[in-house]
This record gives sequence, structure tokens and C-alpha cells, in this order.
Amino acid sequence: MGSLFRSEEMALCQLFLQSEAAYACVSELGELGLVQFRDLNPDVNAFQRKFVSEVRRCDEMERKLRYLEKEIKKDGIPMLDTGENPEAPQPREMIDLEATFEKLENELREVNHNAEALKRNFLELTELKHILRKTQVFFDETEQQMGTAVASQMADPNREDEQVTLLGEEGLRAGGQALKLGYSARLLNWGSKILKKSESKFEPEKVGNYYFRFVAGVILRERIPAFERMLWRACRGNVFLRQAEIETPLEDPSTGDQVHKSVFIIFFQGDQLKSRVRKICEGFRATLYPCPEAPSQRREMAMGVMTRIEDLNTVLGQTQDHRHRVLVAAAKNIKNWFIKVVKIKAIYHTLNLFNLDVTQKCLIAECWVPLLDIETIQLALRRGTERSGSSVPPILNRMDTFEDPPTYNRTNKFTSAFQNLVDAYGIASYREINPTPYTIISFPFLFAVMFGDLGHGCLMFLFAGFLVLREKPLAAKKTDNEVWNIFFAGRYIILLMGLFSMYTGFIYNDIFSKSLNLFGSHWHTNYNESTVMNNKDLQINPSLSSDYDQVPYPVGLDPVWQLALNKIVFLNAYKMKISIIIGVLHMLSGVSLSLYNYRYFKDRLSIYCDFIPQVIFLVFLFFYMVLLMFIKWVSYGPQNEFPDSPACAPSILITFINMVLFKDAVALENCNTVYMFSGQGAVQKFLVIVALLCVPIMLLAKPIYIMRQQKEKHLVNGHATTENGDAEGAGRVVQQPPPPPAGGHDENEIGELFIHQGIHTIEYVLGSVSHTASYLRLWALSLAHAQLSEVLWSMVMTKGLILNSWIGGVWLWFVFGFWAILTVGILVLMEGLSAFLHTLRLHWVEFQSKFYKGLGYAFAPFSFEVILNTASTAVEE
Repeated sequence: MGSLFRSEEMALCQLFLQSEAAYACVSELGELGLVQFRDLNPDVNAFQRKFVSEVRRCDEMERKLRYLEKEIKKDGIPMLDTGENPEAPQPREMIDLEATFEKLENELREVNHNAEALKRNFLELTELKHILRKTQVFFDETEQQMGTAVASQMADPNREDEQVTLLGEEGLRAGGQALKLGYSARLLNWGSKILKKSESKFEPEKVGNYYFRFVAGVILRERIPAFERMLWRACRGNVFLRQAEIETPLEDPSTGDQVHKSVFIIFFQGDQLKSRVRKICEGFRATLYPCPEAPSQRREMAMGVMTRIEDLNTVLGQTQDHRHRVLVAAAKNIKNWFIKVVKIKAIYHTLNLFNLDVTQKCLIAECWVPLLDIETIQLALRRGTERSGSSVPPILNRMDTFEDPPTYNRTNKFTSAFQNLVDAYGIASYREINPTPYTIISFPFLFAVMFGDLGHGCLMFLFAGFLVLREKPLAAKKTDNEVWNIFFAGRYIILLMGLFSMYTGFIYNDIFSKSLNLFGSHWHTNYNESTVMNNKDLQINPSLSSDYDQVPYPVGLDPVWQLALNKIVFLNAYKMKISIIIGVLHMLSGVSLSLYNYRYFKDRLSIYCDFIPQVIFLVFLFFYMVLLMFIKWVSYGPQNEFPDSPACAPSILITFINMVLFKDAVALENCNTVYMFSGQGAVQKFLVIVALLCVPIMLLAKPIYIMRQQKEKHLVNGHATTENGDAEGAGRVVQQPPPPPAGGHDENEIGELFIHQGIHTIEYVLGSVSHTASYLRLWALSLAHAQLSEVLWSMVMTKGLILNSWIGGVWLWFVFGFWAILTVGILVLMEGLSAFLHTLRLHWVEFQSKFYKGLGYAFAPFSFEVILNTASTAVEE
């Protein structure tokens, strides 16, 4: 428990390890997680350190494991996570691991390369299959249309100069998206001669000085429009294009994506156009395939292609099965392999922080360790030495140092969330008092004061209770959802906030803006029913025993206030005073904790010059105001007669203002009393004067005392030097230099001390006023939460109660759902977040500023657990 209230005592130690035992010893310390090593080679480049080659080998193994993991995830194979934490393997086992990873990577890359080649071959055969099918349709349609065109030309020979197309609207309706390229009548003459050739051979025919040829291929579907335009412009309309879509998408062997392609065939004449067409196809990354002209040859090729495709399917299946078996075998061990490699790399990275002695046989390290754990660390070092087989035991020596040690607060799963809230403000200075144990109680309580509602607190408590009860399976399901991770990490904070909110909601007697009449109201009415129904405003006299039992409600507020029209007026006064009382007590507790710091560090000067004036200032002004509230509550009751009736009770705020301004109190109308007790005016003047006198003490006492101490020190040093000079001189007159002036080389330090003390005093004096007012947020947010809950009930939930038939039940079901969504979304989540942030501000500024400096740095031990968690988070991202 000592570490909870104050950080652990730390020691700077020097560690001597034999080279052959260093790896095993560091491995044991990593499993322990209680040693923070210092870098003894800060000026040495990372690439020039002793174990840089081993670190690079680990980086290479990590790369191979990431490659394996990527392939495993690509196939959707689950990776077995047994939750085991294997020990770091010995250095000689690195060779076996490297060989295993090298073998797996080479085998997997070879399988992937072969599979990619097979898939590429399969893609080519599939595309060729579609080309052979589609081109047969093209040729059949072209023959029919050319025959028609030749017959028309023979009937009318004067149409040689007209522009015609090889494919008309009939071809478009048949499914061909052809570019209507104009051809002259001469091309029709060539076509008629070519058609006269036998069907068994469709070779390029020389007509005049030209040949009529074609090419066929496959292109991505989205490139077809641009491909057509380029052919038209580059070939000046002297080519004919037909294309048809491939219905089923094809797999890209390089990326594995599904792509949509189309088959095309281009007719042209001459070698010049052939070269131009091929270059355009290359530019658009179209794949060209050989296509026989004769139908019989096309049928024969198609049969061969189908046979090869079946064979390829068989080979591809066997390849995928082999790849799957390799990945399944790797998936069983990849988690453990990752852990081993990360541990090896962490060990060698830590060994790079060590120094070698002159004999090159011993490694020297410096480390921060908790004083209470030195024996545990020594046992771990002995285990590491035994594992390595070394006969020389390690040596752990404690060193003296003037450096500030790191801050180490031991936490568990319950206190870690609250410790994180404190550390977010600043890491505590070494051995400074830790605000966490006080925050565990005060944080959920202040939150509950603002969020007090029995129903809303119950919802929050149930949600946090679910997270706590299911924390192990939920923690195992690691996710990168930041919102969920925040809720899960703060589950114990939410649990206490919900529990305390239920308590304050019970005190407020508020559950979803309604009250609970558990003990029966202590207010009564003697009005008859007609009077109550006909009069909107009726008053109940608390001074009459017939109207009020003269005994308060046992716990919390009387439920009758939920129906009162002056409920807000009453609750305003009640919650405002409660907020001030809680705030002053909270600040006083913060100032009191500073005393523990001063006593621990033996700073008596700060006790007399800071703590005592601060307590007097806060108590004589603000705690006195709190006492006035209790005096007013006790002295002015409803049964008290004049002049002690509630109507004659002085205002606390006006009384406090008059007290600070030294103004005389003025009696209220028809009241003779000015003060709450006899001698109040004199007491108030005395308190204000003493409180104001504390301000110059806080401002000047410490700097003046330090300055006088330095003067006396200089005088003593100068006197001692003169006496020594007289003794050594044996009667000779030795002229000694005068002692340095008081301002000398310490003049800047004294000036900084005056400035620092002035800032600290002004901050405390003005902060006492502003911080007290800041606690009024407890009243403001509590009132806002209650009113918002009431508005939501009256404007939403009551609308579901207006119907009495069965339809009303259905309507109420929908209204309740809408009301529940708004309640959870606005009142629980948004209002809860607002109250959380205000509570955080009250702790960081109003409470911790009274005693907490937060100028330290966190203890960062060499721990495999932390390193593995960081590595797993980085891999998930």
C-alpha cells in the first residue's frame, strides 16, 4: 500500500554480466519487468553497436513472419492463439528459426509463383476460348452482310463512291458494339472476291496491291470507347472493329481481382495498317491471340484449348491444396514464432545499451530498480546464469547518484485506470504523494453530484458491471475501435461512477425525473378535493404540525417536492450550498496533503511559510462561510418566532461580501437582527485581517529567509578563511579578498525565487476565490441534468400515455423506445461525458494544484509484456 500513496523507492544499480550469460540474464529480467536500463552508449550510432547484426537478423525474421501472416490472412485461415507465452529461445536456436522461416518463405513464394504462372496460362486459355467462340459469330455475320453488299453492288454498279459499313443496325441489335467505319465500294469488290474462296481456307487475299487481314484479342471493357476512337483517328477509318463482352468476370493473376473484359476483332488491309493496329493494341494493353481463318481449324483449336483448361484446373487445384496445407501448418505456430522473435530482438536491443569492459568478456549495465525488488532481481539473474551454464555469477551493485529517479507506482487492474487519469495531468515527482487513492473516492463522488439520478446511474452501473464480469473474454477479443477500448479500459471508473450516481440519485429522490415515496411524505394537506382541483397554487405551512410532521424525511428529499411549483427555488438553494461545502472541503484536503509532502522531504521552511498561511487564509474566509451555512440551517427553523424566523435570516452571500469589504450589516425590513450570533461583526473583522496578513507572509517570508541564510553562509565562510590565513601566515599580514556580496553569483537565483513565490502566492489567493466559485459547476450541472430529464419525460414519455385502448399499448411501446434512445444517447452518454470532463477539471486544477507538482518521469522497465502488447497493437493497425 505504500506504493499506492507514494511512489516506490528507486535505486540506481550497476550490473556486471559475463558475455555468455548476458543473453539469458536479460531474458529473465524481461520476463520480470522490473528493471529500466540506461543507455551507456548515447554517442554511438545504432549501426555501430555490438549486436547490430543480431538485430538485423531479427528484423529479417519479422519480415518473413509478416509475409506469412499476410498470406494466411489472404486465405482466411484462422491463426491459433493458445495464449501461451513461450520463453525467449537461446541464441543457438536462432539458426533453426531462420532456417524454418527461410524454408517456409521460399516454398510459399515458389508455390505462389507457380500458381500465378498457372493462373496466367489459365487466363490466356480462357480468353482464347472466348475469342474462338466470338469470332465464329463475327465471321458468320460478316459473310452474310458482305454477300448482301456484293449482290447490291452488282445490281447497281454506280454506287462505287458511296460510303457503306460492313456492319449495320442489324449487327448492333445482334449484340455487336461495332464502330461504323466507312469503306469505299472498292473494298466491297475485294470482299466479294475473298468470299469466293473456299470455306476451308481464309488466307489473306491479294486484291490489286493490297491484302485484307484481321487480328483478334481481348481488352478491358472500360477501355473499349477510347480504343475505338484511337483506331478511327490513327487509321483514318480504314479498319473495321467488332467486339463482344465476355459475360463472366476473369481473375487477374497478379492482383487476384475480378476484371471484366471484351473480345474484339479488327479487319484491315496492308502491312502498314497492321503495324499501326498492333501498336495501338500494345498501347491499350490489349492481348492479341492467333485465330485461324478456317472454321475447321478454329473448332480443332477450341477442342485443344478446352482439354488444356481441364488439365490446368486439375493442376491448379493441387497447387492450391499444397499452398493451403503449408499455410495451415504455419498458422498453428505463427503466434508463438512472433513472440519468440520479438523477445530475441528486444534482448539484443537491450544488450546494445551495455558497455564492454577492457577484456571484452564482461558487459556492464546501469539500471533503475525498485528498492524492494532487488532480491527478486538477483534471483532472476541467478536463474539466467544457470540457464546459460556460466560459472561466474552476475554482480549487482547499488550506486550513489544525484539524478532524479523515475516514478514507479504499482497498480492493478482496478487502480490502473485512476492512475492513468492522474498521469494524464503529469507524472508525479519522485516520492511525491500520489493523488490516486484519494481520486478513487472523490472522482466518482463529484461526478455523481452532477449526474445524480437513480435510473441513469443504474444503467451506467449495469453496463460497467457487464464489462467487469466479462473482462477476460472481452480482453481476448482485441479490437482497434478506440471508443470501445476507452470504455473497456475505464470500466472500473464507470462502475464506481454509476454506483455513486445511484446513491446521489437516491439522496435527490430522483429516478428518471420521478421520485420514490419509500417512507411516506411528512407533508400533509387538509384541503378538500374541490379546493385542490379549483386552485392551482396552494401553500402548506411548515410551522403547523397539521401540515408538517416537524421531522425531516429519513433519507434524502421528501417526495412531495417533486410536485411543488417552487421545487427549482428550493433545490437551487440546497444544491448551491452543498456545492460550496464540498468544494471548500475538497480544497482543504488538497492543502492538507501538501503537509505530507513537506514533512517527507523535511522542508520545514515551506511548512511555516506556505502551508500554515495557506490553511489560515482558506479556513478564515471560506471555511467560515461554510460554518455560516450550517449556523443558518440550525438557527432559523420554521417554528422559530420573530426575530429568529426564516424571513429574518441574513443572506450568506451578502454577509460574506460585507465581511470582506468591512461593511456593517444592514437589518432586513421588520427584522431587528443583523448577525446570526453575538459578536459576529468583531469575529469577521478579525478573521479577514488575519487572512490578509497571511498574504505578505506567503509572498515574502521564504525569499527573505533564504536570502538571510545565504548572507550568513557567506559571512561564516569569509571568517573561516581569514582565521586559516592568520594561522598559516604566523603573524604575517595576509590580505584576503572580501567575501562576495549577498547578491553575488546568487543574485539571479534570489530574483527568480521572489518571482516564483510571487506567482505562487497570487495564484493561490486568486485561485481560492475562483476555485470556490468553480465548484458551483456541481450545482449547475446537477440542475441541468435534472431539468433535461424532466423535459424529456414530459415532452416524450407522457405522449405515450394519452391513449387507453389496446392501440395505446402499441403506441406506448414505440414512444418508450424513442424515449429510451434519447435517454441513453443524451442523458447517459452526452451528459455523462460532460460531467466526466468537469470532474476531471475539478481534480486537475482545483484539487491537485494545491499539493501536486507532477514534474517527474515514468518508470519504463524492460518488460516483454509491454513490448508484446505494443507489437500486437502495431500489427493490428
